[in-house]
Amino acid sequence: MKKILIANRGEIALRIMRTAKKMGIKTVAVYSDVDRDAPHVKFADEAVLLGKAPSSESYLMMDKILTAAKQTQADGIHPGYGFLSENAVFAKKVAESGITFIGPKPHAIEIMGNKLAAKEAVRDYNIPMVPGIDEAITDVTLAVKIAKKIGFPILIKAAAGGGGKGMRVVENREELPEQMKRAISEATAAFGDGSVFIEKYVTSPRHIEIQVLADNHGNVVHLFERECSIQRRHQKVVEEAPSVVLTPTIRKAMGEAAIKVAKACDYVGVGTVEFLLDANKEFYFLEMNTRLQVEHPVTELITGIDLVEQQIKVARNEKLGFAQADLSIQGHAIEVRVYAEDPLDNFLPSIGTLETYIRPEGKGIRLDDGFEEGMAIPIYYDPMLSKLIAYGATREEAIQRMLQAIDDYKIRGVSSTLSFGKFVCEHPAFISGNFDTQFVKNYYSADKVRDLRSEERRVAALIGLHLFVKNNTVVKVPKPQTSHWKANRKDT
Repeated sequence: MKKILIANRGEIALRIMRTAKKMGIKTVAVYSDVDRDAPHVKFADEAVLLGKAPSSESYLMMDKILTAAKQTQADGIHPGYGFLSENAVFAKKVAESGITFIGPKPHAIEIMGNKLAAKEAVRDYNIPMVPGIDEAITDVTLAVKIAKKIGFPILIKAAAGGGGKGMRVVENREELPEQMKRAISEATAAFGDGSVFIEKYVTSPRHIEIQVLADNHGNVVHLFERECSIQRRHQKVVEEAPSVVLTPTIRKAMGEAAIKVAKACDYVGVGTVEFLLDANKEFYFLEMNTRLQVEHPVTELITGIDLVEQQIKVARNEKLGFAQADLSIQGHAIEVRVYAEDPLDNFLPSIGTLETYIRPEGKGIRLDDGFEEGMAIPIYYDPMLSKLIAYGATREEAIQRMLQAIDDYKIRGVSSTLSFGKFVCEHPAFISGNFDTQFVKNYYSADKVRDLRSEERRVAALIGLHLFVKNNTVVKVPKPQTSHWKANRKDT
């Protein structure tokens, strides 16, 4: 594999390209007209214009991407995450064109892309699952009967869903008809499939996911867990590895369950198996993501494994170069997703130009981004600016490095969620490790961030006043100054 086309944009395209370059592999960028001057386009060896800014006219155009790969003689296509990364039709088209798809086989994407199909696939592997039904429904009367049987609260979920779309928590019978209607409508709009199913809502769970890696020769390993419980609207916003609540016994059991899930669909490449962990430390299979995850850097930092490099090696039909016994957890890593959103205004997207954009640096700090100072934030795509990652020998060290990096990260011209990330990392519940998926609901409000900013301004003002008073009480003696005129004057 001498040349790879990255069918994506922004930070993930750049991140993939850097590993490819390290491996001596040339890269091809694709871009929309609004991304013409984006860093991922300038970094690549070659670049091909796909079309206009909307993703439906550019990054989702399968045939245009395949044509670009053929024109540039790319050997492989890496889809990144989002866009076409979990599209079985695209993976199949890539394979049929004679180009290597750097990801799992189409049938694995198809099975695990549907939550009901995924549950059916792992049923015989003795993996714990949340109580509920295993078929899609649209009948509200039937939904009421099922809800009564498993007990409220319940969770309505889109069968083809992800990212919290088509998902509704229902507390009682009266809410069910309206919430059912909304879930079906949202699922239809987001995925073109209104199928929903019902399961018991696990109150205040933790969201734990296991990173798996498999080759084409039957070798499957897990690279431990990531804690993804800090979520907003079912979307992860702060992740860390390892989790503070898993014991070695639970970690081993979840890792083995994740490997079983991977084997159940004949998985190859990098994938993530997600679980819910309840208050009694019982875990339940949730779903499998058949792609590289946004939060993969925290796993890379605690294991020393470059996951993109492993994806490429597996795609080249190489065997894994290590076994489960060779892997261990070293240190702690935390990732904060930085969005162009206003945390003081219900996280509404913030559109504008990056008038100031200064990246944080320092020991243990990693920034995966795809922007530069002076760039405009497009309205057409996900508003994530970057992934800020901090690593330390301990969790406490990682948290402190993250807080310093947030302070050093200067973004002006658009609003960002840096203040929200700081709020999380300074909160006693997060610091203690005593939190769950209800963290944002239980603790966060825009007023609390405003209060935090007001206190910071008050402290800064007091420090400034103290320095001013101190400076004015010091007796100042003027320094003797040399007259350049006198020094240069020549007596005649």
